[in-house]
Amino acid sequence: MPTAPQKFPNEALTGPHPRFYSGGKWEKVGKNGRSRPHPMFRGATKVTLDDKGRLVVPSRYRERLLERSAGQLVVTVDRDGDSLLIYPLADWEPVQRELMQLPSLHAQSRRLQRLIVGHATDLTLDAHGRMLLPLELREFAGLDRRAMLIGQGNRCELWDESRWIERRDFWLKSEASATDLPAALDSLSL
Repeated sequence: MPTAPQKFPNEALTGPHPRFYSGGKWEKVGKNGRSRPHPMFRGATKVTLDDKGRLVVPSRYRERLLERSAGQLVVTVDRDGDSLLIYPLADWEPVQRELMQLPSLHAQSRRLQRLIVGHATDLTLDAHGRMLLPLELREFAGLDRRAMLIGQGNRCELWDESRWIERRDFWLKSEASATDLPAALDSLSL
């Protein structure tokens, strides 16, 4: 006598699934079974700082920041001194580890550590998608009211709007005479 096929309990298929994993390396994945990509920040967006120094993060960036790091951010200075760098916490941690592994007796390494890690500040997006930028960081980057948020892959740069336009125009003019490009760019097609 043939036996009836075994049925799975309904809760196995419909119950809550707190974690989703793929095979192989047990990489954490989204509900659709695909790996969650790292957030990619790109584009140039005009933003405004309010009188308290709060920046409303554009919604397209805010969603990525919330997904990647639950709104936990690290803001630090750029080594060129013109802008601030904004990282989701999860993307900042490997950068900090790499910087702190540089040789401490090397003068340039120590300067980078003091500048970039020394100015790194933990911030959290508030319920309205704003971050409060400390006065010291705003002064460093010359931020007043009008600013530009520039997506750079796993991070954003925050520039004073007039400084951004000045530097952008300079770079565009100097590109025509640039001959010291890295070899990796020789084969790049845009």
